[in-house]
Amino acid sequence: MSRSALVGNVTAMLEDAGFVVSDRCAIRPKSFDIAARRGDDLILVKILANIDAFNEATGHEMRRLGTYLEATPLVIGLRSRDEDLKPDVVYFRHGVPVFSPDTAYNLFIENVPPLIYAAPGGLYVNIDGDLLADERQDKDWSLGQLASELGVSRRTVSKYEDGMNASVEVAMALEELFDAPLTSPVDVLEGADEVHESDATPDDPEADPDDQQVVAVFTRAGYSVHPTVRSPFTAVSEDEDDSDIVLTGHSKFTKAAEKRARIMSSIGEVTRTRSVYVVDRAKQESVDGTALVERDELADLRNADELRDVIRERSEYEEAV
Repeated sequence: MSRSALVGNVTAMLEDAGFVVSDRCAIRPKSFDIAARRGDDLILVKILANIDAFNEATGHEMRRLGTYLEATPLVIGLRSRDEDLKPDVVYFRHGVPVFSPDTAYNLFIENVPPLIYAAPGGLYVNIDGDLLADERQDKDWSLGQLASELGVSRRTVSKYEDGMNASVEVAMALEELFDAPLTSPVDVLEGADEVHESDATPDDPEADPDDQQVVAVFTRAGYSVHPTVRSPFTAVSEDEDDSDIVLTGHSKFTKAAEKRARIMSSIGEVTRTRSVYVVDRAKQESVDGTALVERDELADLRNADELRDVIRERSEYEEAV
């Protein structure tokens, strides 16, 4: 299957699941392919045939964007090396959850979250420690008795009851011993960090020298500016006083810039953010809801209210639901 067809299939699946999906980020480089929202759940999705192409720099950017936009970064892919991704298993690459289209279908269409995640050493599941302790006590077994049945140490059983996750084999043995479900799903959208200890969100990259003036103006107006490297926009800017988030782009107003502005607008509708593109000269005020602001005009804006008003007047759109 071609990557383009794979992106189309994933997009169609998410739409069938009730997500509002942005236009595809058909530009390079790109950290994610589509943004999608269903209610309060916002996801940024990278779609790859081979997940080995997902590198550290892209993973770091997706995690930063997830923090700024209150979104979950995800990778949906078919295989790693020459092996297909297993169904209903969550993998991790550079701190980002990764799973197959089948797993995505079960999660988003069937509302059946995955139970298994991959980590160094094999496949693991979440054990409900409190439920395990209750089942053991109901059976009137000591920690030592259960440890003997499982072929593990008493200390290991104690850790299971304290919340340590277990291998698939141990989980199956436990459920067979007690004839009860003892596992809990991997909550990809909310609690993936509970099963995967990733590093803190990577630091922002340095802004491109060409963008320094734009960054300076937004900073002076009271925005926290987070530069990006592999996104359709050059920064995510947060208005600290108004909780407003603006996707920011900057370049000469070429056909490529117009394309970026359209993609930014589509992403903005899904992420519920505004977007602004700073250009040298503009013959119009916006592109599909992305505000166009000339560099000289931007330099004359002295405070957040003026900047906010210009962006809002030129970037009105009907918020996605």
